[in-house]
Amino acid sequence: MARQGHLQVDGVSKQFRVGGSDLQVLDSVDLSVAPGEFLTIVGASGCGKSTLLRLIAGLDPDFRGGIILDGRRVTEPGLERGLVFQEPRLFPWLTVTQNVALGLLNAGLGKAEKRRAVLEHIALVGLTGFKDAYPHQLSGGMAQRVAIARGLVNRPGVLLLDEPFGALDALTRARLQDELQRIWAAEQITMLLVTHDVEEAVYLGDRVVVMAPRPGRIAASFDVAQPRPRNRTSAALAGVRSSVMTALEATIATQVFGTPRTAPRPIGVSRDLATADGRA
Repeated sequence: MARQGHLQVDGVSKQFRVGGSDLQVLDSVDLSVAPGEFLTIVGASGCGKSTLLRLIAGLDPDFRGGIILDGRRVTEPGLERGLVFQEPRLFPWLTVTQNVALGLLNAGLGKAEKRRAVLEHIALVGLTGFKDAYPHQLSGGMAQRVAIARGLVNRPGVLLLDEPFGALDALTRARLQDELQRIWAAEQITMLLVTHDVEEAVYLGDRVVVMAPRPGRIAASFDVAQPRPRNRTSAALAGVRSSVMTALEATIATQVFGTPRTAPRPIGVSRDLATADGRA
């Protein structure tokens, strides 16, 4: 049986109606994500990263092009896609167990199966001792772990993460990045993470995609061929970060000045980049 989580984005374009005219937010975005791949997406504010994630989640059916997941066209939200936002969005009157169980409302499982799945995923994110706690009794990082457990509890083929650590302090953010890598390895599902943080994108991703703004489009793609667990301070990762930053800065310069100050590397950068001892 083929692995779940093969995502194909084919020529996706999106417009919003703003002030009586159409604003082009995404323009002919093509993206292929392999089953089990950890893909990270970076780009300047307003480049359409979160919009693209919402379209993949099925939250907005009004777009041109196609989004195909495991051979089926995405037209609406589905249990095969989990979604984690920047804010945990927990219900304050529900316990950790009850909040995670919301991810199984339409799963068609029996009561015992649901409870077992919920407890397994609470354990997966390291919150077994807090299963009966309420959101106000949790730290920000713990609340985000609950959101991740809720996104995973239905065992989706793809987990979509929209700036999940953006509101956290640096230390908590680093710890949750490591936790997310551990969970990804344990669950072996496809993950797409949108972030403004280049270091986070390179540290977590098998591949980093850079989006250009206005309209949003794919500007460059970088493979990160480093084994896990990764060393944040390694020369190889520093080299990839430098190249991603160069491509990102070029997209911003193009937006502001009309032409790129520094030409980005072409799409599909060689895997040699990630093993070149920091030479970019």
